[in-house]
Amino acid sequence: MRRSHPLGAMVLLVALLGARAAAAAEPDTGDTAWILTSSALVLFMTLPGLALFYGGLVQARHFLSVLMQCLAIAALASVLWLVAGHSIAFGGDGPFWGGLGRMLLAGMARDELRGTIPESAFFVFQTTFAVITPALIVGAYVERTRFAAVLLFSGLWLLVVYAPVAHWIWGDGFLAALGTRDFAGGLVVHATAGAAAIAIARVLGPRQGFPRHLALPHSPGLTLAGAGMLWVGWFGFNGGSALAASADAAMAMLVTHLAAASAALVWIAIEWARHGKPSLVGAATGVIAGLATITPASGFVGPLAGPVFGVLAALLCYPAIGFIKQRLGIDDALDVMAVHGVGGILGTLLLALFAAPALGGVGYGTAGGFGGQLLAQLAGVVVAFGWSLGWSFLFARLCAATVGLRVDREAETEGLDYAEHGESAYNW
Repeated sequence: MRRSHPLGAMVLLVALLGARAAAAAEPDTGDTAWILTSSALVLFMTLPGLALFYGGLVQARHFLSVLMQCLAIAALASVLWLVAGHSIAFGGDGPFWGGLGRMLLAGMARDELRGTIPESAFFVFQTTFAVITPALIVGAYVERTRFAAVLLFSGLWLLVVYAPVAHWIWGDGFLAALGTRDFAGGLVVHATAGAAAIAIARVLGPRQGFPRHLALPHSPGLTLAGAGMLWVGWFGFNGGSALAASADAAMAMLVTHLAAASAALVWIAIEWARHGKPSLVGAATGVIAGLATITPASGFVGPLAGPVFGVLAALLCYPAIGFIKQRLGIDDALDVMAVHGVGGILGTLLLALFAAPALGGVGYGTAGGFGGQLLAQLAGVVVAFGWSLGWSFLFARLCAATVGLRVDREAETEGLDYAEHGESAYNW
């Protein structure tokens, strides 16, 4: 019998180990497919979901302007995210920003991985988040803002506010080191957008007729269609943030759905009790409030958190609308702060309780226990909200001093569709 040579056996072993290592470097096809699908769902949230949700709430003569603002922000944010935003957020591991070393995706190999998915898939997924976040702010300034100011404000805000905050929490920055958690954007997306909404609405001033003589939404049906698209797209928003087709993704989708449904029912009940009739716009708004509130905790909590977050979202976001408009006198036209900002902050803080294993959560990380996690969440709220609020005031003032922030009274009366874009949504 022929005996194998020891050197030959060693060569074979090295070859097998090398083949195994090469196989381990391959992306997981299931995870990759899920993230690519989630990316499409999140883009669907903005175009056409958010555009129709907001568009139905404005007067008919401003309808196309809202669609145009959402479309233009989607295009602008995508390009800026490629140029520098992604590098600032995820290009390095510094405590405050990721640097500019990966501008234009410099150095990214075709087969480069981030975890189990291609880096290119991760980039696409994060691009859709960069698209929807400044688009959320549109709801604060509809019916009275110059299109040039929309572009300037959104571009500056994306690079100076959104990208750094994303790095602080999702890019292993200093808030992540403190133990702050945000599964899918309660802080990074909703709280920052809410703060920006308050700032730009304050600088702009209220719409004509605010607060008592404003026209009703021109198409509640379009608003519901947009809300439905947002609800479906949110499965990718929250479920995709697991960055894998995993149990965390499945739980995120489960609690997302339950939070939306519960918030809608409670919002309907509140309107029914207060006004005698529940409204379609109110029910749709309740859906969005529930979705925003569950977002930061969705992958960290158990199933019962879904309905609890939804109920609390409706109970807090509903009065927040009146407080901001009536008590503070801020015309955040489509209630970005009251729904997204308040909901995102509420969910961020509730995470500290519902992450407990006894309530079905995943437990606590570096923050230690409930007390430490609550402090870490509160620190994240203060830092992210304050950063966005300060810069948003500055950028709104800059727009006013350069390209002009608000259209004149004649254009506001005529409608932004024609005054800013030379078109009309409805030609009878």
